[in-house]
Amino acid sequence: MLVSKAARRYSSALLETAKDQKSVEETLKDILFIKNTIDNSKDLLLFLKSPVIKPNDKEAALRSIFEKHINKLSNEFVKLVSSKERADLLPEIVVAFVHQYNEYAGIIEVEVRTAKALEEAQVKELQKVLEKTTSKKVDMNLTEDSDLKGGLLVKIRDTVIDGSVKHKLEQLEQTFLANSVELN
Repeated sequence: MLVSKAARRYSSALLETAKDQKSVEETLKDILFIKNTIDNSKDLLLFLKSPVIKPNDKEAALRSIFEKHINKLSNEFVKLVSSKERADLLPEIVVAFVHQYNEYAGIIEVEVRTAKALEEAQVKELQKVLEKTTSKKVDMNLTEDSDLKGGLLVKIRDTVIDGSVKHKLEQLEQTFLANSVELN
């Protein structure tokens, strides 16, 4: 999800306030709750994004959904976002907050695609290698992709390390095509 400047500003302000109040972990828990709620409800997402629904109605709905489940700071933040008529940005804000929290906590998000499921020992070893390589705590997202044929593909921010059999076969094919001699 692309995150707008406004969403980054709101999330940054929330993180700074949480740091000041020494409630960063509690706020993260609340933000993850909000994120999961929005991610699991297309209706809520459409409701927040709708230009037809009045900001007061959005604020009331968000209050009724979250008020009893999140702390005071998070409630005040959701109220502020709603009152500024930015409830449509809430899905982006929570994503931006998680990214900023990870940076603050020294956590790096890594996507790993494998041809088949890894055993638990392999996952632990891969995590250990990635943490040593990046010098950060790794939050690893594992997915299976049978198209890879074998091996794995690791994506760390903008860097992709492709150790898949599919990639090796494509490289081999390109080498053969580049070195082929046209017979007349």
